[in-house]
Amino acid sequence: VGGIPRGRIIEIFGPEAAGKTTVCLSLIAEAQKAGGVAAFIDAEHALDPAWAKILGVKLDDLLVSQPDTGEQALEIAETLIRSGGVDLVVVDSVAALVPRAEIEGEMGDAQMGLQARLMSQALRKLTGIVSKSKTTIIFTNQLRLKIGVFFGNPETTPGGLALKFYSSVRMDVRKIETLKKNNQVYGARIRVKVIKNKVAPPFKEAEVVIIATGIDKEEGIVDAAINAGLLTRSGSFIKYGEKVLGHGKEEVKEILMKDSKVREQILKQLIKK
Repeated sequence: VGGIPRGRIIEIFGPEAAGKTTVCLSLIAEAQKAGGVAAFIDAEHALDPAWAKILGVKLDDLLVSQPDTGEQALEIAETLIRSGGVDLVVVDSVAALVPRAEIEGEMGDAQMGLQARLMSQALRKLTGIVSKSKTTIIFTNQLRLKIGVFFGNPETTPGGLALKFYSSVRMDVRKIETLKKNNQVYGARIRVKVIKNKVAPPFKEAEVVIIATGIDKEEGIVDAAINAGLLTRSGSFIKYGEKVLGHGKEEVKEILMKDSKVREQILKQLIKK
């Protein structure tokens, strides 16, 4: 679909420091560029405004809420969606949506299934209004390990099963490589795998490089163009058609940054593919 679908529920999950919030902030930046209004419900109380700005988020136009309870967070999300004036709502994260009863209880109290019940009830209410308002809501989620699993995948996500059923798209975000130059870490390569998709074929993957200045878009364009056959390797040189673009990936990335015409040509061909 060339991005995330409108009027749908989406879950982005993965281990800690995998880039889930970075993906969400990048989506907010793209929504704002297209003239949309975005909201960020920061249940983790961990939003970094400086990093959001680097990723292209217009902080003055972003609606931010830091709710005290899970109920409050989901009520805010419902109000925003019902208003019809918001295009994208991000809830970061499901694991941090703590039910009011748990907050008001004592440490160590058994609170079985409260969060799952809260999510199930909220999603039953949200799914209809999300579709009618054409607002997209993204939930980020953490990973937990099932106890006593010896065969199969022991990983699961908190918040019960409801989100898995109601989500139109589920994306698994993982860090696959730490990038180093002269023994200094300068970034990370993450893999985003679509493991459920109701609007397009599932199981597609994409790799993204995150550096100090945000997502390295040129790296993504070069990798995707090589995989699609638009750019070809001839020894250590990279060619675009019959034209030699540069020597090695770094040189090609610099050329794409300087030559917007070639960059746009390659991007258009990639979108068609």
